[in-house]
Amino acid sequence: MSQAPILITGGAQRLGRYCAERLHDDGHPVIITYRREREAVEALRKQGIQAIQADFSTDTGIAAFIDHLGEATPRLRAIIHNASQWRADIDNDETGQAFEALFRIHMQAPYMINMRCRELLEACQEPMRDIIHITDYAAQKGSRNHVAYAATKAGLDNLTRSFAALYGPSIKVNAIAPASIMLNEDDDDAYADYLRDKSIMATTPGPAVIWQSVRYLLDNPFVTGVTLPVDGGRHVK
Repeated sequence: MSQAPILITGGAQRLGRYCAERLHDDGHPVIITYRREREAVEALRKQGIQAIQADFSTDTGIAAFIDHLGEATPRLRAIIHNASQWRADIDNDETGQAFEALFRIHMQAPYMINMRCRELLEACQEPMRDIIHITDYAAQKGSRNHVAYAATKAGLDNLTRSFAALYGPSIKVNAIAPASIMLNEDDDDAYADYLRDKSIMATTPGPAVIWQSVRYLLDNPFVTGVTLPVDGGRHVK
């Protein structure tokens, strides 16, 4: 297995945590980022996963994380941009603060990390090196209640094709666009039924389907510049 770590931003919970644990189980060194200390972060550390605190909502926070990452490792096998914030639009947000925060998390942080960490990826001696952007079904369809979220995820999707062209053939760059993957602990039966009804497959499959997609992109040497929909056929319903 690779001795160069795989970085997962936002890796302390939900999809990010699941993928971090599966990669670690497969023998990959893993580095995650987290926003704040929580029991899950300490649990991941105890498994042998390295955790670096990062605030992607500010320019200085993004730059500070990149510096810390360079101190933590001289090389990377892959970067998985999973850090995200699900935030509804704010009425009368005349200053655009909500949009600016999501722009930094979903677009500026991945852009800066990709640009400044290219050398870490190219220092990896493995046959393949990858960047994977976790976008969203909403990037294609839009959202009337989450305009800023959908727009900035669409921007992240576009970065996929630009970086694939810029960094190929030495680094593959792809995206995964999930929809209705898993429930929160406080979601009730009515909301669960609502989510299941959105897809042709009529289920909320859980994080394993994202892990399978990540594994496919990491292992396939001839796929770059694509967005892989993982939405249960929602896009054709």
